[in-house]
Amino acid sequence: MGRMDYAGCRCMLVSALVLAVLVFAKPPVAAAEPVQVHADYSVSLVGLPVAYLNFVTEVEGTSYRVSGTLRTSTLSDIVSKTRGTASVSGKLTADRFLASQFSVAYSSGRKAQRTDIEFRDGDVKSTTHDPARKARGSNWVPISDKDLSSVLDPLSGLMFPAGSQVCPRSVPIFDGQSRVTLHLSPKGQRPFRAKGFEGDAIVCGIRFEPKAGYRKNSSSIAYLRNLTSMEVWYAKHEEGGFYAPVYAKVPTKVGQVIVAATRFGG
Repeated sequence: MGRMDYAGCRCMLVSALVLAVLVFAKPPVAAAEPVQVHADYSVSLVGLPVAYLNFVTEVEGTSYRVSGTLRTSTLSDIVSKTRGTASVSGKLTADRFLASQFSVAYSSGRKAQRTDIEFRDGDVKSTTHDPARKARGSNWVPISDKDLSSVLDPLSGLMFPAGSQVCPRSVPIFDGQSRVTLHLSPKGQRPFRAKGFEGDAIVCGIRFEPKAGYRKNSSSIAYLRNLTSMEVWYAKHEEGGFYAPVYAKVPTKVGQVIVAATRFGG
């Protein structure tokens, strides 16, 4: 198992599902009291546990905030201990969740990185990195102003209010470095069970389309672009009235990654 640095985690989790990818919120309806939703996930590679994700979402009226943590498993810590935090806040609209502030930070061994993105009505206003990113070479696909218009953050980009379409749908994502589009296509329904949920989940196939902010000769990007067997499953939170991912499978060069909710709601 290779070193779980930032690029590895992002390719396995974020590129797969814009790992995500995996948070909850309530649709834009008036609420008498703030709503708080907890969600826990396990991440496995070829059947072995490699990471755990925990998220808490707070919704009040048309405002939402999500905070989450990532930690590698004891098995993965033998190679390199990785810890991360992420948060996003914004407003709810009729068919999507629009971020105003997004932040992600991680440490892996001696390496640490923080990225902050400011959004305004779906457009990226600023992006900062600590430490600052090095200048990119000629083999890098540059990001244009158009690439930063009408985009979503990696956390709330895959949450959908009840009543809106889950799949088919195309989701434009910017994570601070790369601009990609995830194309979701319908593949039926499957039963799913986790703490707090038991019922049918909507199954969507995923096609990964890189747009900008990546190396032209990246073998990982080429691999993801050609994948046709990625899936994400969505469950509806009845009390909250929204759809969110509860399961995903992503083939990688070293084996299949599974992201599965162990808790959905509460």
